[in-house]
Amino acid sequence: MHTVQAPRVPRRTAAAAAVVLSGVLATGTALSGCEYVYDDGRGPLPSATAPPFTDAALPQDPRRNLPVSGAELDAWVEQVLPDTAGQVFHTGFGLLRAATTRQESTGHLPSGTYALTLACKSPRRVSFTVRDGEFALVDLSLRCGTSRVNVIHVSEDSVLSVEVAAQSAANFAYRVSRI
Repeated sequence: MHTVQAPRVPRRTAAAAAVVLSGVLATGTALSGCEYVYDDGRGPLPSATAPPFTDAALPQDPRRNLPVSGAELDAWVEQVLPDTAGQVFHTGFGLLRAATTRQESTGHLPSGTYALTLACKSPRRVSFTVRDGEFALVDLSLRCGTSRVNVIHVSEDSVLSVEVAAQSAANFAYRVSRI
């Protein structure tokens, strides 16, 4: 039987390799604690373990989404449709009973670009559809409690039709103003 022996590595090569390996390990260990830091003027990032902010002292008013009428409706409209810098062509608002639809139309609008602001006050969503003839410019279901501004373009003089629908009682408001 013949045995094969592995070739011998000279002692100097093995010692040099051990020194190089020791140097690499020492350098890696020393540099692993290094970090490049610079001051960009911002504070430290918030900790990921911080609890979310809640303010138990100020509960939300459960009536805030209930429809209103009379002077309260007028005050709500002033709040959700603030004054605009552009020329206001039409403003509409009102109270819808549950499961009803209201059809309105704007006055004559010359061709141009307009801001259409929509708002509603209800525990549920309110649907708005604004048409220029048969073409729907806006068709959306708005989550109440927010205002939405849509930019629309009227290519020729028109009268827009506005349809507002709600499954539960709701206030609605909209404004068409020139940009």
